[in-house]
Amino acid sequence: MSQSGLVLDVRSREEYDGSEKRECCPRSGRVPGSVWFEWTNFLDERGGFRNRRSIEKQLRSKGLRPGSEIAVYCHRGARAAVAFYALRSMGYNRARNYVGSWHEWSSKKNLPVEPS
Repeated sequence: MSQSGLVLDVRSREEYDGSEKRECCPRSGRVPGSVWFEWTNFLDERGGFRNRRSIEKQLRSKGLRPGSEIAVYCHRGARAAVAFYALRSMGYNRARNYVGSWHEWSSKKNLPVEPS
């Protein structure tokens, strides 16, 4: 990913701030410099995707633009897949799903972690 790329963390607030630790993950925290936008922000109360305009307004407030290179992650890739699908369907064509997500990242001691 380029220097201008963004890392989007779509986990829960507790996972993002490190207060919820998963037994399978040796470290808690987040990818350094990641932007938090919980995956449920893409969904309405029925579980369908929310109105595109309302989502885009929130994404723009986080610094995301349709031309941005975005790596999306969660714990194991499933929630990130929902966010990835929503982003791609909204024209964020440079979005990617980091399938290994936090489960993989936290297990690699050579990768930096931003603590809570």
